[in-house]
Amino acid sequence: MDLVALKMLLGDRAKYLGLVFGIGFATLLMSQQVSIFIGLMTRTASQILDVREADVWVMHPRVKYVDELEAMPAIALSRVRGVDGVEWAVPLYKGNAVIRSNEGLLQQVILMGLDDGSLVGRPPEILMGSLSDLKRPDALMIDRAGHEFIWPGEPLRIGRVVEINDRRVEIVAIAKASPPFVTFPVVYTRYSEAIRFTPPQRNKLSFVLVKAREGVEPAALARRIARRTGLQALTWEDFAWRSVRHYMERTGIPINFGITVVLGFIVGAAVAAQTFYIFVLENLRQFGALKAIGISDGQILRMVVLQAFVVGVLGYALGIGLAGAFFYLTRDVPALDGFVLRWQVVVGTAFAVAIILVVSSLASIRKVFVLDPAVVFRG
Repeated sequence: MDLVALKMLLGDRAKYLGLVFGIGFATLLMSQQVSIFIGLMTRTASQILDVREADVWVMHPRVKYVDELEAMPAIALSRVRGVDGVEWAVPLYKGNAVIRSNEGLLQQVILMGLDDGSLVGRPPEILMGSLSDLKRPDALMIDRAGHEFIWPGEPLRIGRVVEINDRRVEIVAIAKASPPFVTFPVVYTRYSEAIRFTPPQRNKLSFVLVKAREGVEPAALARRIARRTGLQALTWEDFAWRSVRHYMERTGIPINFGITVVLGFIVGAAVAAQTFYIFVLENLRQFGALKAIGISDGQILRMVVLQAFVVGVLGYALGIGLAGAFFYLTRDVPALDGFVLRWQVVVGTAFAVAIILVVSSLASIRKVFVLDPAVVFRG
């Protein structure tokens, strides 16, 4: 009976291909849009995720997410270091600045000031130059995407001289950093240099990065720091999720992507259900002949399920393959850096396709179950 079901399915090539491409399109649309949405939301916390050494982030109580900055007094660093359970605590500066290249181009950048001694907060990968060169006076490190944005079409090169607030600094290293939510280049220097580069103000300490002592739970340490200092302290996971939730709650990004994904699901379900229903209607005489020779409803159900399974597997493989090819071919595009097809999306899309197939099968199988076998003998 399985062979008969496959012959019936492949007998109408147009509807067979329509079902496969309908499922494939829905799979492509859902998996691609969900992957881009996840990548975009991950960018909102990219600068938190890049700091792999710290367990706890300490900040001003009014800070709600990583891009909302309110500086603390310098004494806050000593107060945090005095809390029991802290292995080490270092300052981190984060702010905006404007750099001017020799070509006269003005570009706003995200300026990160790393601890002078440990350079905690540095990006995960150095592509050119040495991290130790950042300890030289007037030294700056830039991320690769920022270099390509400021000097498009030119090869990566260190030794360039730029100005930050009328101060001449040299680019001594190029790093690969996770792309931020905003499309500004990210530059790194030492904390003391960042303080010197930026306009004077009373408080400049953006964050305090804390490493928990061995055996100390980071969440418990964060609560202890908050209680002892009156500052806000969060584990890096909590701070990252808070930043993601802020953009999800305050922007229309989730709604827009959600609408696209739902439309992909609806289109896939509608195309598959309608085409499958027409396919069953046009094969009613064949199903009637099978029932006339004693084939049970259970066996016919198995045939329809097999047909739906074959169509679903081929359509899903086509859609996921196209989605994977899209992210592979665009892996070097700066605007899509960090956008990948995650295994969770692959699994989730498979469940969505399975629901589409169940809906399509249920919409058509009832017609077969109530079919009178005598239809095969009518004119």
